Amino acid sequence: MAVKAMTAKEVAQKVLNKENVFLLDVRNENDFNDWKIEGENFEYVNKPYFELIDGIEPIQDQLPEDKEILSVCAKEGSSIMVAEMLNEAGYKAAYLKGGMKSWSETLHKAKVYEDEEISVYQFIRVGKGCLSYMVVSEGEALIVDPARFTEQYEAAAKELGAEITHVVDSHLHADHISGGKELSDKLGAKYYLMKSEGAIFDFLHLEDHDKIEFNKVSVEVLAVKTPGHTPGSVSFLVNNQLLFSGDTIFISGLGRPDLGNKVREWAMDLYDTVHSKVAEIIDDVIVLPAHYADLDKEINSEGYIGSTLGEIRNRNNEMFTATKEEFLESVEKSASSVKPPNFEEIIAINRGVESADIDRLQELEIGPNRCAVHHTD
Repeated sequence: MAVKAMTAKEVAQKVLNKENVFLLDVRNENDFNDWKIEGENFEYVNKPYFELIDGIEPIQDQLPEDKEILSVCAKEGSSIMVAEMLNEAGYKAAYLKGGMKSWSETLHKAKVYEDEEISVYQFIRVGKGCLSYMVVSEGEALIVDPARFTEQYEAAAKELGAEITHVVDSHLHADHISGGKELSDKLGAKYYLMKSEGAIFDFLHLEDHDKIEFNKVSVEVLAVKTPGHTPGSVSFLVNNQLLFSGDTIFISGLGRPDLGNKVREWAMDLYDTVHSKVAEIIDDVIVLPAHYADLDKEINSEGYIGSTLGEIRNRNNEMFTATKEEFLESVEKSASSVKPPNFEEIIAINRGVESADIDRLQELEIGPNRCAVHHTD
């Protein structure tokens, strides 16, 4: 009897529904500790599969008899073997189809906002902590900070009866491959990025556009005014109601400014951003970031990651009230944390100076996002 496969989308739904799941991760201990499937009500046992080749006896006393056990590995092969052994021993088991690679690539669509002029959707990359968006108005769609899984945005647009006509990246991403250029090439959509980010392919320069407008959408480009994570980081204020903040402002922190090895210089830019441009924006604006750190703490009651700017100010009060020197010291201390894996190669690919096949792209993106500092407890 074939062992049951559970898709990454099914697991993501269990995470979002806060279901109880018992997970047996058969990767190496270091890989498990660095990055795992996280759910508020998940239970875990980690045991490398090569220690289970002769049977599950070493962990049998840790396994529940009344719950389904989800076996997880990097690509799926080892987890199938372990799930089969579990079933043979009388347990109810399943394995994660595609392993942690598939977990890294799953997008969950959530509705954020709707009025008579626009509707807005968030795409939550549950296994990676990345967020992207679709803004729809009268049959046209804008994509903000897309992942490389362009077919998922195309399918969502088709379902909504829209055509993707505009694509924007808030900065040159360091932890994942952007789908911006591919969407532009495939669909003829207008693709916008800061020229100062150094991409070598053709695109529209955000420095030349104070606003991007189509149908009932007005996107104010806060360009060259919200640096911090990278020198060319921008934010997008849509219809004066929604702030797509990229990696500048998160729900529980700010973007880390140390990936260019200019920590203090870029931290000063980040301080000026927070205490000048952001200070001018009203509290009621909904902030929609490009990443999150803790799904359980940051997802709201409406099912998406976002919050009003006023709530974020209250939540991160020290960041918004610190003196410049206090702010710089705090950022420099946080900058000692582990950098995104493979970030230099990912940036080079996003810049267009390097390329990679699909297997390499998957390898580069494996792991959690590490683009933030200052997260609250």
